[in-house]
Amino acid sequence: MYTHTSDLLVIGAGLSGERVAVEAAEAGFSVTCLSIVPARRSHSSAAQGGMQAALGNCAMGEGDNVDVHFADTVKGSDWGCDQEVARLFADAAPIEMRRLAHWGVPWNRVVPGSSFYFKGGEKFEKFEKPEKEGLITARSFGGTAKWRTCYTSDGTGHAVMCTMDNKCAQLGINVLDRKEAISLIHDGEKCMGAVVRCLRTGVLEIFLAKATVICTGGFGRIYKATTNAVICDGGGHVIAQDTGLVPIGNPESIQFHPTGIVPTDILVTEGCRGDGGTLLDVNEERFMHIYEPEKAELASRDVVARRMTEHMRAGKGVQSAYGEHLWLDIRHLGDRHISTKLREVDEICRHFLGIDPRTQLIPVRPTQHYTMAGIRTNKDGAAYGLKGLFSAGEAACWDMHGFNRLGGNSLAETVVAGGIIGTKIVEFLKGYETVFSTAAVNAEAKRQQERIDGLVAGKWGRENVYKVRAEMQEALMKGCFVFRNETDLTECVETLQGILERSEKVGLVSSGAGANHELAAALKLRGQVRLALCIAKAALERRESRGSHNREDYPARNDKEWLNRTLAYWPEGAALPDLKYEDATPVYEIPPGERGYGGGKIIHADPKEIEAKTIQRNAK
Repeated sequence: MYTHTSDLLVIGAGLSGERVAVEAAEAGFSVTCLSIVPARRSHSSAAQGGMQAALGNCAMGEGDNVDVHFADTVKGSDWGCDQEVARLFADAAPIEMRRLAHWGVPWNRVVPGSSFYFKGGEKFEKFEKPEKEGLITARSFGGTAKWRTCYTSDGTGHAVMCTMDNKCAQLGINVLDRKEAISLIHDGEKCMGAVVRCLRTGVLEIFLAKATVICTGGFGRIYKATTNAVICDGGGHVIAQDTGLVPIGNPESIQFHPTGIVPTDILVTEGCRGDGGTLLDVNEERFMHIYEPEKAELASRDVVARRMTEHMRAGKGVQSAYGEHLWLDIRHLGDRHISTKLREVDEICRHFLGIDPRTQLIPVRPTQHYTMAGIRTNKDGAAYGLKGLFSAGEAACWDMHGFNRLGGNSLAETVVAGGIIGTKIVEFLKGYETVFSTAAVNAEAKRQQERIDGLVAGKWGRENVYKVRAEMQEALMKGCFVFRNETDLTECVETLQGILERSEKVGLVSSGAGANHELAAALKLRGQVRLALCIAKAALERRESRGSHNREDYPARNDKEWLNRTLAYWPEGAALPDLKYEDATPVYEIPPGERGYGGGKIIHADPKEIEAKTIQRNAK
C-alpha cells in the first residue's frame, strides 16, 4: 500500500480546492490535490452565470459597494447566515475578481455603444451617464440591488477553472485525478489525512498531511432531480460525518433552482432572467410580477422556485409526458445576445431539447441545485470536531448563505473563501507540527480493505446498491422538496430509516475489481442515506419557514425560536442524527427584518437580545 505525505492534502480539485492549494503553495508548503475526475472537469466548470463582486463598473451597478453586497447577502440568507462571514466575503470579493483578471480570466468588459437593456421582457434605452469602458462589467442576478455579477458570457466557471488549473501547474502543485478519498484518518482529536481509492486500479493508498481540507462540492445527487454532476454525491460529507465528531451544518437548507430544463434537469443560468428573460405559464403569460411586483423574475431563487410551484398548483402549469413545467422565454433577447452572452444555454437547448431558444420557449421547473448545508466550519474554515481538518466551497457550511444563497455568490465563494481559508491554513501550518500515528493509519487502512472485501463477498447481504439509492432519492423528492409538511416529513424519515437498514446490507453483483463503479457507489451509500436522514429529520424539527426551507404547516419565519443553525452529528451506532443548535451569527450588523420580497409573516425575536448582539460598523 503506497503512502504519500505532504504539508496539505486537498480533497477535491475544483475552484475552492485549487484556490486553497495556490495560497499554500505560494507560501512554500507542499500540496497534494486529489480529484475524482481531471480537475478541469470538476463541477465548478459547469457554473454558467457569473460571480458577484461589488465593482460598480457598469451603469446599472453605479453606487454599488461592499456594504450593499453584504446587505443583499444577509437578506438573501433570510437572516440565517453568519454575518461575520458574509462581511469577510463581501469585502474580499472585488479584490479576488481583479486578482483573477491578473491571472488570466477573460472577463466580459464594458463595451461602448450598448444603447439598451432588457428588464422583465421590455426593452429600455440605456443610460445618460457613460459607462467605464474596458473595465469588468456585470449582469443582473436575483435578489440584488445592483448589477454586480461578473461573467464570461455564460461559461464563467469553465473560464475561471481553466485559469486556476493553469495557476496550479505554474506553481508545481501535485494534482492527482481518479483518486477518491473513502475515509479520514484520525485519532479522535486530530486529522492526519485520508485513505484513498485509486479509481484506475482499485488499489488503496494512504495520503498523510499536517492539514486536510475537504472541497468536494455539494451532495445534490442524493436527489433524483438535480442540476448537479454525477460526481456531486456527498463523498466529502460522508467521510467527515463518519468520524462521529464533525457535524453537518443546516442540513435542511437545500436550494432548488427555478430553471432546470425538462426532462433532464440540466441548469439554464439565472443569467437568462438577469439579461431579461421571463417566465411564462401554460397560457404563455408572465406571472412572476403578480406574486413579486418589485423583483418579479429576479426575486431570490427560493422565492421564484416557490412562486413557480404555487402557480403550477393553481392549474397554470404545462402538462407533458415528463411532468408539469413552465416556460422560460428568451426569444426577445435576439440572436446576437443569445449567440454571445448565452451561448452555452443555446447549445444546451439545441443538443438536449432539440429547440432553438431564438424562436421557441424553454421548458423549465424547479430542481435541486445547491447545498447551503455542509461540513460545519468556523470563519477560518476549520471544521468542528477535528484539529487539522478544514473545508471550503460548497462542501462547507462556512456559513455565508444561511437558508438561501444568492445566484453568483456561490461561484464567487469558491475563490474568495479559498483565498481566505487558504491564508488561515498557511497560518496553521506555520505553527503546527504533528506526529502521524502508525497504529491509527494501519487500523483505518485495514478497516477500509475489510469493508471492500465484505461488499464483494456479500458478507452483510445482497441488496442492490442502485435500487436502494433510487429509493432514497424518491423519498427525498416526495418529502423534502420545495414545500414540506409534518405528514410528508414524518413519512420521509420513517422511509429513510428503513432504507438505511437496507444500505447496510448491500452486496456487489460485480467482482469489485479495478475501476468499478458499483463498488464506488456501495462504499458511500450508507453515508448518503445518513445525509438524507439529516435533511429530513432537521426539516421535520425546524417548525418555521426560512429561505429555501418552506413548511406549509408553519409558514411564518420564527425569529423568536428558530434564529439559529442546525448541527447534525451522527454518533457511532445511532439510528438517527443527533441534532444540536447554535446561534445563526455571533453579531448582527443588520438586525433581522423584512427581505423586501417573498412576503410571509415574521415572528420577531426579543429586540433586547438582538440589540445586545448588534454592532455598528464604521462608515467607510
